[in-house]
Amino acid sequence: MKPHPLALALASALVLGSHAPSTVAAAAGAAASEGAASDAAQAAPRELEEVEVTANVYRDRTEAVAPTLSYDLEYFQRFEPLTVGDMLKRVPSVAFLSDVLEYDGVRMRGLDPGYTQILINGERIPGAGFDRSFFVDRIPAELVERIEIVRSASADRSGDAIAGTLNIVLRDGYSLDGGYVRHGGLRYDDDVTRGTGSAVWGGEFGPGRLLVGANVQGRRNPKDKFSARFDEPGGDLENTEVQTDVRSGTDYSANLSYVLPIDGGQLDFSAFYVRTDRIQDEDSIEYRSGVETDPNILTLNDNDIDIDTRNWNVDAGWRQEAFGGDNKLRVAYARYDDEQFEFEDEIEYLRDTNPFPEDDRFTGDQEFRDLLDKEISAEFWHERGDDALRWKFGVQYVGKERETSILADRNRITIPNPPAARPVIPGAFGPFLPPPGGLNTIEEDRIDPFVKASGVSGAFEWEAGVRWQSTDVTIDDATVEADEGRREKDYDEFLPSLHVRWNLSDADRITGSVARSMRRPNFDQVTPALLEAELGDNDLLGNPELEPETAWGFDLGYERKIGQRGVFGVNLFYRDITDLIEVASTGEEGSEGEGTLVLQPRNTGDGEVWGVEFDLSTPLTAFGLDDTGVFLNYSWLDSEIEDVFGERRFNDQSEYVANIGFIQDLPAWGASFGVTWRKQGEAFGRIVGEEVTTSYGADVEAFIEKRFGERLAVRLTGSNLNDASKDEVFDKFNTIDEQFDRDYDEYELETETGGPVFQLVARYTF
Repeated sequence: MKPHPLALALASALVLGSHAPSTVAAAAGAAASEGAASDAAQAAPRELEEVEVTANVYRDRTEAVAPTLSYDLEYFQRFEPLTVGDMLKRVPSVAFLSDVLEYDGVRMRGLDPGYTQILINGERIPGAGFDRSFFVDRIPAELVERIEIVRSASADRSGDAIAGTLNIVLRDGYSLDGGYVRHGGLRYDDDVTRGTGSAVWGGEFGPGRLLVGANVQGRRNPKDKFSARFDEPGGDLENTEVQTDVRSGTDYSANLSYVLPIDGGQLDFSAFYVRTDRIQDEDSIEYRSGVETDPNILTLNDNDIDIDTRNWNVDAGWRQEAFGGDNKLRVAYARYDDEQFEFEDEIEYLRDTNPFPEDDRFTGDQEFRDLLDKEISAEFWHERGDDALRWKFGVQYVGKERETSILADRNRITIPNPPAARPVIPGAFGPFLPPPGGLNTIEEDRIDPFVKASGVSGAFEWEAGVRWQSTDVTIDDATVEADEGRREKDYDEFLPSLHVRWNLSDADRITGSVARSMRRPNFDQVTPALLEAELGDNDLLGNPELEPETAWGFDLGYERKIGQRGVFGVNLFYRDITDLIEVASTGEEGSEGEGTLVLQPRNTGDGEVWGVEFDLSTPLTAFGLDDTGVFLNYSWLDSEIEDVFGERRFNDQSEYVANIGFIQDLPAWGASFGVTWRKQGEAFGRIVGEEVTTSYGADVEAFIEKRFGERLAVRLTGSNLNDASKDEVFDKFNTIDEQFDRDYDEYELETETGGPVFQLVARYTF
């Protein structure tokens, strides 16, 4: 492997640098905040006097009765994660079904991202996904104070969390006292370097405490793909495709928090802004029968997507002792705007009736996509009582409006002797019109009252409550006839919950939970539009009458504290899901004629999900290795569901997720290093017309750190050091009968690979 300039630079620093003694942590610590796990008083701000050198790879042991894992920024920071997605790949039960080196849609316990609730500072946020999911790679890691994994629902949080909840707690005014600047660069496998930089400061400002931060980071992900397509498994090779896929852009973010004590109460204000500016450039060549020479070119394809995403949130809260208890009033506004322009140009050579170099066909598709999601929310709660019995009751309101605008046009022409580059065809595109379902507005009004009681009795702590989630939905689809385009739907769900913790000793405890939760239908499922030939040759018709899926969930866990800093935990979980949304036949013939059908999502059948989750993080003090920290988590995941073809797991659920790593401090050298290894198991997904089996190679990351004095640290990290790959097997069919009979339209094998990424970063505290 060729030497990388960043590696050589840090190697020189390790040799020439001064030897600094071990010091204390520099980055923001775990200031308890009012998040999804608990309502706790703010901890004292941490002074940033010295740079971090402790081998802190340990999760925190929370005091929340609901089963919750908490991970400080320090757990992740040594490997210099760029985004929340990079952070989450190291925590238990979190999988991704993304491209190599992409960590966007969280699949907690392996389930579809729509089953996982993503919160920021304990509050829901809008996202661009049709399944209501939020891409966590849109939030830079530099904004984050800690991440909480809440395994079971509670009455005072939204119950849209069948798989669980991930609460991303951002830094606030109590996070730190002082500041730091961070600057560096990333070197990619295609020899391109991108910069990264950030600055954060927190401290007293006027009568309150202020925190401000800003971050800019270059992003790039060059990948290579290769596909081989056969007429059936073990059959004749029809064609191969060689593809390059480069995703490049810049992320910008800023956050602000101000906390002001007033008359025995507290006023807090927070805001954050994130912008993603990205280009996805895919270029591919198809070859006849796998013979990769110019005379055998079938098609040339150029597919680019220009993405501009803006996400911002403002939040204000007032907390005050009054009326015999603690009171909180909060109002917030959140907005997510995702604008994309995509073009796909394809020149057909041997595929049409006139072989190259005679007249050939050019196909051009262009699409403008604008997804705007806005939420206004408000909450009031009152809490009173003592440790023996404490009551909390309140109400939350969310007004959501989602506007979808998709405008597209397709252009087909025959051109003589097509050029190798993209043809220039002035005025060839337009008018741009919405496809079915491409122009609609969905409004949701939610009112969720709740009541919760909690208490302590000897060695037992408990929490019980109920939440009523009432939702009014209005759908306006401009692509459907007026009398069918406007639809209304209301639904109500009672969501009880109970959590118990048995403190066997200061070190050992057992937790048990039972809770009811829900998942709302996808936005694209409720729009009453007919999409022709959407599933193979079958049509797909939306269903505005869909009910939410609901689930009873059970968790049983054991946790043991190891020494002063170590924790071991094991948790068993089970989810019984009803009213599953699956595609079913309407009995009507599809637009492609005999043998095809009009399909529609319906609330049909039940499903079960279960698994076991282990996690361990501890220093090796028992072996005399106080400066060595290790962590390990392993989740075995399984499920069962029945669709029209028979039993299967939930779509794309990985069979397992495993992480293991260590950090070694070298106090005498003022240095440290560490390695992590991650692997997730095979996943299978089946819909009408297509079945996909996905597997990933292991991902290895490492870092080396050198400290210069008490304020400066330089860190080199490397990710994907073993050139991990993503491998997919596609079984494709045209009709349901052909899928039953295994009469293939196409059988495809695809492999995607990406090279290592090196990052060199310096941090200076002040």
